[in-house]
Amino acid sequence: MTSCLHSQPKFLSHPFDDDKLKEECGVFGVIGVADAANFVALGMHALQHRGQEAGGIIVHDAEKGFNSAHRFGYVRDNFTKASLMETLPGSLAIGHVRYSTAGSKAAAIRDVQPFFGEFSMGGAAIAHNGNLTNADALRRELIERGAIFQSSSDSECIIHLMASSIQKAHAKRIADALRRVEGAFSVVAMTRTKLIGVRDPLGVRPLVLGRIGETGYVLSSETCGLDIIGAQFVREIEPGEMVVIQDGVVETSRPFGPSKGRFCIFEHVYFSRPDSLIGGRSVYETRHQIGVELAREAPIEADLVCPVPDSGTPAAIGFSQELGIPFALGITRNQYMGRTFIEPTEHIRNMGVRLKLNVNRALIKGKRVILVDDSVVRGTTSRKIKDMILDAGAAEVHFRIASPPTSWPCFYGVDTPNRDKLLAANMTEEEMRAWIGVDSLKFISLDGLYRAAGESGGRNNACPQYCDACFSGEYPIAPQDQIDKGFEMKAAE
Repeated sequence: MTSCLHSQPKFLSHPFDDDKLKEECGVFGVIGVADAANFVALGMHALQHRGQEAGGIIVHDAEKGFNSAHRFGYVRDNFTKASLMETLPGSLAIGHVRYSTAGSKAAAIRDVQPFFGEFSMGGAAIAHNGNLTNADALRRELIERGAIFQSSSDSECIIHLMASSIQKAHAKRIADALRRVEGAFSVVAMTRTKLIGVRDPLGVRPLVLGRIGETGYVLSSETCGLDIIGAQFVREIEPGEMVVIQDGVVETSRPFGPSKGRFCIFEHVYFSRPDSLIGGRSVYETRHQIGVELAREAPIEADLVCPVPDSGTPAAIGFSQELGIPFALGITRNQYMGRTFIEPTEHIRNMGVRLKLNVNRALIKGKRVILVDDSVVRGTTSRKIKDMILDAGAAEVHFRIASPPTSWPCFYGVDTPNRDKLLAANMTEEEMRAWIGVDSLKFISLDGLYRAAGESGGRNNACPQYCDACFSGEYPIAPQDQIDKGFEMKAAE
């Protein structure tokens, strides 16, 4: 632990893709445009990589009031149907794409956001990206005080905290509620007339503001959500900031007082889309620079540099260019994989990676191959990919990983295995290399990752610039619910 510890007042995992950290969620909101739900659906489609389990939209229309639609599955399969979208009129709407990080994994439709509540001053809805680390304690307290929960989601706590607030205005009730929660949250909310966005004091999860037309505004988890609807990027919502948008005017406040950001560094590595901007910096360029730093730290003689599709591609290009080793697409992804099309028996499960990825045998045969991937979680997929490369006749297989070893679980909105399932938590780097069965295995250092993300001096160990708990074990917000269940945090150094 460091002195920077802060205290703050689906689908089921795919049987063929269970060796990646799962995206959190995506939030999107639009105000001041006709048929706002259509814009929200497009934004949700752009954010689909952040959650593929389910999605929902809530709208408000001056004549028809609040309406909503919540569906399992992809945005394209649900929110592109005219028959559905016609039921969602209005110039104000918010949406959410979900991957379950808290609550039931075999989710019921009642777990799908946005959530709605009817208050004395009128209805309000919220969509939340992140994870509340004191949700269990809050839920117990709220139930003892008479609250009746409809879902298993931690996000529903916010609605009940709003209901119990004595504040008169919706925005103040939201601020009141969020002062009670701990953890990570980027919230997009709406009333009958206002669109509201809030980030937690550390700004762990992303949220950006855009403008569309003369009076329209947009809130989105990533800038790629703005691009798809032709909105102009205005700025990022700052850590600990609340914006309230009404009648073409944006008002800002700081309900949590002064704060210093600790943005999730894994957004740079994997979660965000490569065409998004973070802190004014292209995610693609950061990932390219990760490859450059990795090549400087862990060079190797080889014939080809091949990415593990698709998130390893920018880093592989940077690695290739830095060492002057040819870049090649030695592995091809089946873009139509989707959900399993055949009963996942044990035999089919063992074929899973081959159903999703295929090796270019003519390119690989006889070559010394460097595979660049974004991370190693359990390591099971890495072993299978290594076997495929060797079966194709490769002379050598080397892994280079575009993130440090993932040794600790995330409690801020990423679905991470328990620590005993994380390969790097239980093996040294050499033991991991031997277990995967490759000729060499190297990870970028934490300092190298920070340099690639724009911190030329590397990581400030006294007070890190990013949240990197999944690598360092240093949690900027104590995960109290998990501690109460027996989770042991890293001892102070």
